[in-house]
Amino acid sequence: MPTSSIEPVDDVKKPRYSPEIDLTRFAWLSIAAAIVTISVKSVAAWITGSVGLLSDAAESVVNLVAAIVALFALRVAFQPPDDSHPYGHSKAEYFSAAVEGMMIFVAAGVIIYTAIERLINPQPLEKIGIGLLMSVAGSLVNGGVAWVLIRQGRKHSSVTLVADGKHLFADVITSAAVLIGVGLVTVTHIQQLDPVVALLAGGNILWTGFKLVRDSVNGLMDVALPAASVTELKNVLAQHCDDEVSYHALRTRMAGTRQFASFHVLVPGDWTVKRGHDLTEDIIDDVVNHMPALRVDAHLEPREDPRSYEDVDI
Repeated sequence: MPTSSIEPVDDVKKPRYSPEIDLTRFAWLSIAAAIVTISVKSVAAWITGSVGLLSDAAESVVNLVAAIVALFALRVAFQPPDDSHPYGHSKAEYFSAAVEGMMIFVAAGVIIYTAIERLINPQPLEKIGIGLLMSVAGSLVNGGVAWVLIRQGRKHSSVTLVADGKHLFADVITSAAVLIGVGLVTVTHIQQLDPVVALLAGGNILWTGFKLVRDSVNGLMDVALPAASVTELKNVLAQHCDDEVSYHALRTRMAGTRQFASFHVLVPGDWTVKRGHDLTEDIIDDVVNHMPALRVDAHLEPREDPRSYEDVDI
């Protein structure tokens, strides 16, 4: 009996929205980098007696704790929506970024205190060459990991990865400042230059922590999508507007890696429910096709009804 050449049709409908991505592997990368840099920079500080290198090592300890917090937050954020959290758990990332910002404040305080104490009681540095070499090695590790975290964080809209990457990048800047300070001590033999540079590094770390906390607070307050994303969304919606069809009440918000948009589709009141529904579904599909990370909620309204315009503003 001949076999048919017709292949079975797959009736399984492809999910409308892109699936959540597990980003915890990047947190593990950050943890590994922190362990390496703590070991290298602590030995460098012990060998040289440099308060600048000591402050650099102290910040790496904060990096480790922050990476562990980030790992926990990313695990929570990856959990699917449930009855208690129908919009998902992605806002857990903002708590991680806020905690990391506060920890940066603590690290900066320790650095500034230690630098002031060393200004009052300066001490000569020892074995500077090997200490600087070890610090540079640790900074290269941090710089590479920071680049990966920031790049992946922006790609996946993960505030936790971006915050962790910026924290590591701040550590690289601190290391560069420390290297300059120790180098100046070597050239000028002015021991106070080491703690002075440490003070400047502490100020830079404070500013980084402030920005992280500020961004986390904005996220917890349902900040809108970036202007470029809103413009892209409006351009897609405009392609479906004509003399009969329009939209209003466009609202967007971000929640960690999740992005949400809602709007009302206005059509003639004499359209059938099916016609209006099909158009709305087509619009949603088109939006998601252009912006896969966006979750869309659209509401159909008759354009002639005055009540359709009563909820334009919340």
